[in-house]
Amino acid sequence: MITVYLEGAAGIGTQDHQNAMYRPAFEAHPDFQVVDDLAKAEVVSVAVPLGQRAETIGRLVRAGKHVLADKPMAATAAECAGIARLAEEHGVLVVPAHHQRLGAALRSAAAAVRGGRVGLPWNVQCDFLVAGGDPAPTGELVNLALYPIDAVHALLGLAVRRVQAVGAPDLVTLLLDHDHGVTSTILCGRVTTLGDVPPAGLAVHRYRISGSHGVLAVDATKPAVRVRTAERAAGFWAGPNTVYALLDVLSTGVRTGRAELGAADAVRAQRVVEAAQRALDSGQPTILEGRD
Repeated sequence: MITVYLEGAAGIGTQDHQNAMYRPAFEAHPDFQVVDDLAKAEVVSVAVPLGQRAETIGRLVRAGKHVLADKPMAATAAECAGIARLAEEHGVLVVPAHHQRLGAALRSAAAAVRGGRVGLPWNVQCDFLVAGGDPAPTGELVNLALYPIDAVHALLGLAVRRVQAVGAPDLVTLLLDHDHGVTSTILCGRVTTLGDVPPAGLAVHRYRISGSHGVLAVDATKPAVRVRTAERAAGFWAGPNTVYALLDVLSTGVRTGRAELGAADAVRAQRVVEAAQRALDSGQPTILEGRD
């Protein structure tokens, strides 16, 4: 049994992912036990305010604790990179909560793309839209875009070299140029409340992956069941959710020393988010230098 301490209950705006998402998942997962004493914990789930996150994670890493970090892992790409270096130096895991890539449909799609089912991929189109809920005071580019950016990387495994962005921070379209001439387009943001979507629920999460030998269309909100009543129609996820899958990744990482998700993924996503913000501000594409 892996012991877990819950640090903080804050996020961007009114978010409380600790109690809404992580606590219930830890309590339901057979590999974890929530404890009230930090000294007895092997893992710490960090959901402190974004401005305090890098300092908090750094302190815990230096104490030898593995960390599950609410998203974004830190406020800047530089802070994320500092956490990644520190985690490597101290031999602990820092797993960012990029759980959307862990859904069954996206896992299957990634395996299909890596297995050559569409030939050589040349483009990915993604729509990632949340309906209703409280708008993020930072804008949804900072709050949400790392999910589809991370998912596209999981599908392609290719670094982003050029970023263009149009729209506004609350509803933005990213046009990304990857290595080997591959491109992707991501529409991401928050729309108004919809009758068949829970507040702050995913209204659209889909991918169209085009390759030299075919096209793969993915609806990442599946598998789900559709329930219709006299008042409303709504979809409900069927089977283990993506946060539970995230804890599977964390558990495996603690036991083996290697995790499917790590601080490097947070660095990669945050660099693209910041490049997109610069492109929005300037109206010009942003070139990303260096290597992932």
